[in-house]
Amino acid sequence: MLARNLSLSFGTQTVYDAAEFNIAPRDHVGIIGVNGAGKSTLFNIITGRITPDAGHIDTGGARIGYLAQTIDIQNREISVFDFLMSGRPIAELNARMTELYIALAENPDDEKIADDIARTQHELEYYDAYGAEDALLAMIENMGIDASWLDKKVSELSGGQKSKVAFARLLYSMPDIMLLDEPTNHLDATTRDFVTKFLQKYRGCILVISHDNDFLNSIATKIMHIDKQTHKISVFDGNYDAYKRKSAALKHARDVKIAEEERRIEHLSDFVARANAASPTRHAMKRAGHVRAAQLQKILENRTHREQIYKKVKMDLSPLRDGARHPIHIDDLWFRYPGARLLYRKLSVIIEGGERFLIVGENGAGKSTLLKLIMGKLTPERGKIEINPKTDIAYYAQELEQLNPDDTVLDAVASDEYTDVQLRAALGNFLFSGTDIFKKISVLSPGERARVALCKILLQRGNMLILDEPTNHLDPDTQAIIGDNFRDFAGTIIVVSHNPSFVEQIGITRMLVLPSGRIEDYDHEKLEYYYSVNNKE
Repeated sequence: MLARNLSLSFGTQTVYDAAEFNIAPRDHVGIIGVNGAGKSTLFNIITGRITPDAGHIDTGGARIGYLAQTIDIQNREISVFDFLMSGRPIAELNARMTELYIALAENPDDEKIADDIARTQHELEYYDAYGAEDALLAMIENMGIDASWLDKKVSELSGGQKSKVAFARLLYSMPDIMLLDEPTNHLDATTRDFVTKFLQKYRGCILVISHDNDFLNSIATKIMHIDKQTHKISVFDGNYDAYKRKSAALKHARDVKIAEEERRIEHLSDFVARANAASPTRHAMKRAGHVRAAQLQKILENRTHREQIYKKVKMDLSPLRDGARHPIHIDDLWFRYPGARLLYRKLSVIIEGGERFLIVGENGAGKSTLLKLIMGKLTPERGKIEINPKTDIAYYAQELEQLNPDDTVLDAVASDEYTDVQLRAALGNFLFSGTDIFKKISVLSPGERARVALCKILLQRGNMLILDEPTNHLDPDTQAIIGDNFRDFAGTIIVVSHNPSFVEQIGITRMLVLPSGRIEDYDHEKLEYYYSVNNKE
């Protein structure tokens, strides 16, 4: 895969500026960069969803498979098994082969038909037509896809289940180039281990965007860094740890260069100032001043810039009013989706005011569903959810449906309670600065949209936050910065999260374990156990 002179802008926002890279057919490449640098955008260019302003990416006609962060399956009424089977176009190829043999019988001397038969046969052999069903059944087992899912419609799956099924289909489809955007977000430990080993042995090209550094260390043979400041793309040999070492050395060299440039700028500026202040009769001094001024201008135009450093601005984002002693009471809750098994049976929980309450469990166990029930988006089959009148809820949904794609970042968080200066300060705490605040939501990366939504709910100043996987789209450094904002929150937090670092950062006090309904005091070892062992499909 070869990229030449790749340039792209969204309005005044430059994403790539004459960027280039060269990836070999069997390279396994981890793609990194801060949120908004253009990682997912690169995949959209490779798949033809976005056309660059200049330059191109040549894939050599390779078969491309793409797993996006947000799974959007067009035919939602197809069964899970049929969706998985469609990963390899064997039925279509067999039908094509039948048509070609009929045509050849009628035109036995037609060389074009004979060539088409040879190409189609080659495709069937590539997809291992005779062994494909066995390969799919093995994939279903290894990916932890429950047999009870297979007859369901895709639309009946939870978000986590849908992601796992889409991932299994992609692995089964055998593309030449595999594009994976945050593939480990919804994987339990066993499935993650299988996927890691599968990708390590995969003989095609893999490009993977991931904030999971251990995963990148396990599968990457190269690291591609997209620089948001320079809009360039660099490729480094080795895994993520090797990249970090090389990156640290480059940063040190850059810091030395910046220090030398700053020393040179100061020296030249002083000389030019003295020359400008000198008597007009000192012609040599004046000429030297003009030479130094030209040198200074050249250095200023080409100087090396430091990495942007974000500073947290202290703002009063405390709740507008005190919450209740028991803001939410869930009593004898029963719920199931139509035609599905019960998710909860006699579930009872009393949320304490000011606590940090974590919900953990299997994919499909009803974690996000419970939040939707609390928010009144779903209705219980039996039981009740009582929300104290003094409870003001701000809700963050995984799907980010609370954002209008036509709004700018500033519009999205706008409120009569804050001045523009205060809104800019709040957005700065969520890593939006300068002209970033005028970007439309529609052009933001998933990580940037997540930051806008998280900023928006804090600005509501409710006394209860309900957060559904708030760090899914955030890189580790950004997670730590965003986590600081929620650690300082004075109200109650209910959170669904698979991220142990974030969970510890905000100070979890109790855990609800689904599907059992057990409530336990927070314990780090227990949490690691539920994330690594109990999160089975």
